[in-house]
Amino acid sequence: MERPPAFHPMPKQDPRTNEPKPDHHVARMVAHKQPSLIRRLGAGLKTGLKKLVGMGGKKKDKDAAPHKPKTEHAARTAEQKPARAKPQAEHAKKPHAPKERAPRGEGDRGPRRERGERGERGGRDRGRERRRDGEEREPKPTTRFAPEPPPPAPPVPQGPFPEAFEALGLSPAVLGGVRDMGYATPTNIQAQAIPLVISGKDVIGASQTGTGKTAAFGLPTLSNLGAPGRLRCLILEPTRELAAQVVEMFEKLGAHTGLRTLLVHGGVGYGKQREGLEKGVDIVVATPGRLLDFMQDGTVSLSTIEVLVLDEVDRMLDMGFLPDVRRIVEKTPATRQTLFFSATMPPQIKSLADWALREPVSVQIGISFSPAETVSHYLYPVAGEQREDLLFAILKQTHFNSVMIFTRTKMQADKLYASIKQNGEYKVAVMHGDIPQRDREKALKDFRSGECEMIVATDLAARGLDISGVTHVINFCVPDNPEDYVHRIGRTGRAQKEGDAFTLFSADEMKQVESIELLIKRKIERRKVEGFPYKYTSILDDESHARSVMRTGRGTVRRRR
Repeated sequence: MERPPAFHPMPKQDPRTNEPKPDHHVARMVAHKQPSLIRRLGAGLKTGLKKLVGMGGKKKDKDAAPHKPKTEHAARTAEQKPARAKPQAEHAKKPHAPKERAPRGEGDRGPRRERGERGERGGRDRGRERRRDGEEREPKPTTRFAPEPPPPAPPVPQGPFPEAFEALGLSPAVLGGVRDMGYATPTNIQAQAIPLVISGKDVIGASQTGTGKTAAFGLPTLSNLGAPGRLRCLILEPTRELAAQVVEMFEKLGAHTGLRTLLVHGGVGYGKQREGLEKGVDIVVATPGRLLDFMQDGTVSLSTIEVLVLDEVDRMLDMGFLPDVRRIVEKTPATRQTLFFSATMPPQIKSLADWALREPVSVQIGISFSPAETVSHYLYPVAGEQREDLLFAILKQTHFNSVMIFTRTKMQADKLYASIKQNGEYKVAVMHGDIPQRDREKALKDFRSGECEMIVATDLAARGLDISGVTHVINFCVPDNPEDYVHRIGRTGRAQKEGDAFTLFSADEMKQVESIELLIKRKIERRKVEGFPYKYTSILDDESHARSVMRTGRGTVRRRR
């Protein structure tokens, strides 16, 4: 039964064959419907204007295919493939034979591509660049910098030089830096380590913090390197701040040597560091992670290293850098000179020392785990919930020029910093591992310059940082490791100057307090703040009973009876 013609937009029969037209053919006729006269006139006018100004040279026969994509790819495909007129003619001969229609993919689109090749069709792989001729560019290679010849050594400074340093065998160029720094007499660690390092021996140096260990390995290393050349010295540091401090010291002490020193650490871009490594340096001071990045991409080779310095070795091991340190050491020549320097030398690093050093000479000044003799120690017992109130009471009654407050966690540091800032009486800064590198550098700079009189920090700032003039160190909590206590209070009492170290502790920190006293081999004086409204806690009156409570858990029950 035939359908009513009133509901059909197209003739239901072909006038030539008098046969019903298939539905797919109707759809194809709609798809290939010729544009209107106005559209064709507009397209022709546009093409003519482009040809007039020289822009339409590649897009030919535009009117014949108005639906053609306006892309460079389509223009190239049209030039490379047969004109569309032939398929259209075949289609006109057999309009009713859908089985003979051109295979999908022929015509404007070109041959069908596999799924993995679709990036060449444009718009699929936006990360790749394309030339004007349509060819894909390979990803831009990392910019490489040509090695530059080392600079000439500056003129050798003339004496007189500090006699005590001159007697150690340092070169005149290094002695000039010593004189500029105002050094007159070497410290004990410097007097014993410098001759050994100059003689080329491997050295393990341990001394209390603040006794000049950086100069102890820096002065003889600069003296041995001589004139500028290739990369010959590598110094590994656990933190960015320590690395930056060592670079600053080397630049000052080696001002008359012409040696180039480069700082390599994470938290900043790779560009400037890569440029410095490729152009050429004599000394690299680096943190392990970023150095490994440059080693893996071929930016730097350690095959020319003559001196390897592992500074604050125990801290690097505490931070989990042991595997990275071993990977780096393995890439240096076996003939290198290796130096270990740290404030403490725990037994855990003995295996690393046995593996990395050759017949090392040990230099230990005083007790390796003891704090400086110029620091006074005090413990302040307090109930846990009153810790912050007691801190403000101590600050109010203490006359200080600058104070460092150490917390156990980053969250604790942020909270305490916010409280001190809200109090409004002190200019304070904060520093820990989650703070961006730029802000950490600014915090240290402000504290060193005196713009901030107080800094709240985690153990990030406890190791090796040389901040002069710190009169007080306050441990807001007792550190978990007794060695960290030595490092924290070592920020004061430096260079034979006096300082005070206050530690707030509650009953649950008695075990850590015992460990600290055992390590430094002294009993620390307990103090209370007069007029402070203490809440009762057993450590205020009977510390031995509090210790028993914490150990057995029975003291509270006994008191209730």
